[in-house]
Amino acid sequence: MNSGTLDLQQVTTPDAVTPELRHALIDCWIEVTNAGGAAGFPFPPIGADQAGPAVDALVADLDPRTSRFLVASVDGHLVGWLNVRRALHPLTAHWGTVHHVQTRTTVRGRGIGVALMNRLREIAREEMGLEALHLAARGGVGLEDFYGRLGWKEIGRWPDALRLAPGDDRDEVLMLLAPL
Repeated sequence: MNSGTLDLQQVTTPDAVTPELRHALIDCWIEVTNAGGAAGFPFPPIGADQAGPAVDALVADLDPRTSRFLVASVDGHLVGWLNVRRALHPLTAHWGTVHHVQTRTTVRGRGIGVALMNRLREIAREEMGLEALHLAARGGVGLEDFYGRLGWKEIGRWPDALRLAPGDDRDEVLMLLAPL
């Protein structure tokens, strides 16, 4: 995976998730989490027994109207992914929420996370008809800076909301991308 072409693909239905893709999503989530990544499991190490059911729950909810994966691959190998969701309730149907943004540790710094987020912005605006995206990021690991460089604005914090260990409380940083 040194210099291959980056391919970004949407996955919008459960039947589009092959056993190989499911395995790759799980592997990526385990790798990212066990390397200290803030992708949904706060207490590493994790294994397939934890990541598998979480991936299966996300897959079960895939629907082009309400939940999609965006998957990044290089030379046919998954190198990152994210999930975007939206409610259909008229009060909130105009915005979506981004979850589980992650890239494999071996490809960090190569623009894959940036490519995922930029493509997500296009999909949210052009295909899902969204006007804004929200996300919550773990404070203290540089995520605010990453998202800030992509146009996201911090709109609030829940101080010490995330307790990773005794004496290691982190803010949950609330971010907004609008307009898309």
